[in-house]
Amino acid sequence: MEVQICDFDGRDVRRGMGLLRTLSKEEEESNGVAAVDLATFQAVNEPLLEFQSGSEERKRVQSALKRLSSQIVDVPIVVGDKELRTKEFGFQVQPFDHKVKIAKFYNASPDVVQNAIDVSLAARVKWEKLPLAERAKIFLRAADLMAGKYRADLIASTMLGQGKTVYQAEIDAAAELVDFLRFNVQFAADVTKYQPISTKTAKNSMEYRGLEGFVAAIAPFNFTAIGGNLACAPAIMGNVVLWKPSETAVLSNYIVFRILHEAGLPPGVINFIPSEGKVFGTSVVRSPHLAAINFTGSVP
Repeated sequence: MEVQICDFDGRDVRRGMGLLRTLSKEEEESNGVAAVDLATFQAVNEPLLEFQSGSEERKRVQSALKRLSSQIVDVPIVVGDKELRTKEFGFQVQPFDHKVKIAKFYNASPDVVQNAIDVSLAARVKWEKLPLAERAKIFLRAADLMAGKYRADLIASTMLGQGKTVYQAEIDAAAELVDFLRFNVQFAADVTKYQPISTKTAKNSMEYRGLEGFVAAIAPFNFTAIGGNLACAPAIMGNVVLWKPSETAVLSNYIVFRILHEAGLPPGVINFIPSEGKVFGTSVVRSPHLAAINFTGSVP
């Protein structure tokens, strides 16, 4: 549901998944994912849509553009199953018209980042023990939702927030993001298939474990797909993640995050942490539990 909380420039700021398009029951049911057989699963590239005049995909993107450009989406910090809003906030604006705000986000303080670390470490115990096939099912479900139900929202938010054309956004926020999830599942299955040779007198086996700590995923401003991949790839392998989106791509990244939870990702596995770079970076590197940094972008 959408809840109006305040108004800027005559446009509503809205919370919740109401920003995403609701499909019919028949369309929703078509997005289901059957049990995953990793022994036979084969990823294929997501087909690109053409957005010809009068096409259904063109109409859906036009509708999503109109809806998202007429409101300011409220983007909270999400730690576990809790939404947090601090006094330090900012706005994502359209890069081609800085007067137009499309999202309001909140910056995490060092205390909030530390709380996210604690929550992720608590979630890690159960998540790492979940069989790869069960983890894979969640991300394949998310890929199907991105390819169908929420494709137009991902494209529209990337066009409005990152200044891409419909074809550029289709390649990035739809096809490439979906490919990342599906092919990462296949790669995870491939790498875990190998078992060392055993003998008549000795049984040898190998088991992949998640890292002992959390992963900090620092996403770039220009690619929605990379933002999702930096957070999802470690999670597929049993890791927990603090996802810091770029403030100039926060809306599209947040939509990806919410889709993951609709697909069944447990709270705390990936935490959504908008924050100033210096605050986030200093907070995570000071933690003895930092296991890895997944980063794409630039440095001063």
